[in-house]
Amino acid sequence: MTLVKHTIIFSISVMITLIIAPPIHAESVEVLTSEHIAKLRMVTTAKMSPDGQHIAYTLSVPRMPFEDDDGGAWTELHVVDLQGNARPFVTGHVKVASVDWTPDGRGLSFLAKRGDDEHKSLYVIPIDGGEAKNILTHSTDISSYSWSADGQRVAFIAKEKALKKRKALKDKGFKQEIYEEDFHPKRVWIATPYNKDDKPRKLSLPGFPSGLHWGPVGDVIAVALAPTPLIDDHYMKRKLFAYHADTGEIVSSFPNVGKLGAVTWSPDGRHLAVIAAADINDPSAGRLVIASLGDGTLKDIKPNYEGQISSVAWLNNNTVMYLGDQRVWTTLGNINRDTGQEKVLIDEGSYALSRMSLSKDGLSMAMLSSSPTHPSEVFTISHGNTTPRRLTNSNPWLEHIRLAKQEVITYKAKDGLEIDGLLIRPLDEIHGKKYPLILTVHGGPESHYRHSWLTRYSGPGQVAAARGFAVFYPNYRGSTGRGVAFSKMGQADYAGAEFSDLIDGVDHLIEMGLVDRDKVGVTGGSYGGFATAWCSTYYSHRFAAGVMFVGISNHISKSGTTDIPNEMFLVHARRKLQDSWDFFKERSPLFHVEKAKTPLLIMHGKNDPRVHPSQSMELYRHLKILDQAPVRLVFYPGEGHGNRKAAARYDYNVRMLRWFEHYLKGEGGDPPNYEINYPLDKDDKDESSEDA
Repeated sequence: MTLVKHTIIFSISVMITLIIAPPIHAESVEVLTSEHIAKLRMVTTAKMSPDGQHIAYTLSVPRMPFEDDDGGAWTELHVVDLQGNARPFVTGHVKVASVDWTPDGRGLSFLAKRGDDEHKSLYVIPIDGGEAKNILTHSTDISSYSWSADGQRVAFIAKEKALKKRKALKDKGFKQEIYEEDFHPKRVWIATPYNKDDKPRKLSLPGFPSGLHWGPVGDVIAVALAPTPLIDDHYMKRKLFAYHADTGEIVSSFPNVGKLGAVTWSPDGRHLAVIAAADINDPSAGRLVIASLGDGTLKDIKPNYEGQISSVAWLNNNTVMYLGDQRVWTTLGNINRDTGQEKVLIDEGSYALSRMSLSKDGLSMAMLSSSPTHPSEVFTISHGNTTPRRLTNSNPWLEHIRLAKQEVITYKAKDGLEIDGLLIRPLDEIHGKKYPLILTVHGGPESHYRHSWLTRYSGPGQVAAARGFAVFYPNYRGSTGRGVAFSKMGQADYAGAEFSDLIDGVDHLIEMGLVDRDKVGVTGGSYGGFATAWCSTYYSHRFAAGVMFVGISNHISKSGTTDIPNEMFLVHARRKLQDSWDFFKERSPLFHVEKAKTPLLIMHGKNDPRVHPSQSMELYRHLKILDQAPVRLVFYPGEGHGNRKAAARYDYNVRMLRWFEHYLKGEGGDPPNYEINYPLDKDDKDESSEDA
């Protein structure tokens, strides 16, 4: 299938009560708009071939509002050589997942549901051309897989098939749901690909599997097991094991605690490099740990590292390559697993890199990198070089867009702690002029902003800068990228020093002479939504507008409605509601609602399991009752903890920017009209509808 090319885009003109945007050609547009964000493509994975000559990569291609059927982005498979010559392999209306090279390096394997497939199946496409072939189909979707070293077998994870009796009962109307108990467990299966007569064999493992890795020697499989399939247990209780693929007998168990990240085998199959948490209270898996298959021991080979390991690969049996996020940058280095002797190849202050992949000889590397001027693309670096080369250009139209300056800002909090942030200055900034500011707060808080592309459907970034806003992204205490101790600084202190860091950052920009003190807005999602609610209530006197996304307003009710209560206790609150009612109450934005004078736009996925939509409903209702400031609540049906579908993403971006323009640059007062007159496609000119 060929990729549908979109040659028409839309530019946007924001008005107080109406949005109308006539279509224009991309080449004539000078600044970034909401319509550009809607069509932005991003490389999501990159896999170096065993011989180091090609890189397979997946490209996220969003559906275009008003042109395509609504839904999530398509995911295509492409291959690029080291000279930058890219070829499309599987494109169009497809969703390719779990791309890997076959062990012989002659083909690419991936998961997809294509044609008449009833379930997601395993495909292989030859690297030298030809059609993709379905080599393994199961009775349910295959969610992940791993090749044996000889390529003769595949281990995969899939759910057990539902009982026929259960389906028959459901057809008769018995559709009751038993909360957190009624599920079809996933299992590990061993199969012989290309042979559809060979029935997959199930391994009886004591738990619910994820992260499957067949060792490079023999028949040993590394797998992470959680006690239940619940997301809370996936976060906090997964343990790493090694099992024999033939017998299902345990080979080794590893005493990891807390969150678990990527796992990869050494070439000789005797060790595993693991990205893991330092302890049960570590907010994020970011330590580089070596697991010994022989005795099951774990060894942190970069203890006290003031950064966050994001990607690992073995250079040889003794040396591990790693990417480490440090503050707003990434380092590339290697380290000896026994001695700890280390060599840094790319120091912090240069790139924002991720998802490293090595050739079999370790001489060629693929990775992703983004910058303030482009989203993630494929980069490569060869042995002896220290400068990665860019190989792909997924959004060539960006070359015609004028982008505002983005820079690193470092300031001191009131207690003297040094905080980093990223500032996007207003496009066409006039020296000495004061500008409205949009403070953008990341979620987690176990996350951090890197000096890279920051503009997304839920992040104002360059679109806001093009409209005359300054946009600031602070890495407040509790963020990752600066070691375990820094990431724990916000624990047991909801909305305390962590959010004081936000105010200190705003004050720093005011003191720089850039920001108008009376025209400061705030936005963020999840924990950033909590920050937005806090700034719009407790700190309302400091903020002239807020846009809250999937955010927390009441920690008491949040404790009883979230699907991650264990994580909230262990790595956030560090105390239980039953022991600290006053703390949970006083650190809730709802408790400070009488201070609210900030016009607040609240948006939420209607099917969010992480932060229940009632969190937004509670805050909306009490603000509405008090009637001290404008408030609006927008639900997105079918969306969860963040918007996935094209229309919901586009709508969110338009509404967010319009709210800030109305209250930070416009006349303010009553909210803009809740209806938006979107650009209509050429075949639909009738503005009236019985379904409206």
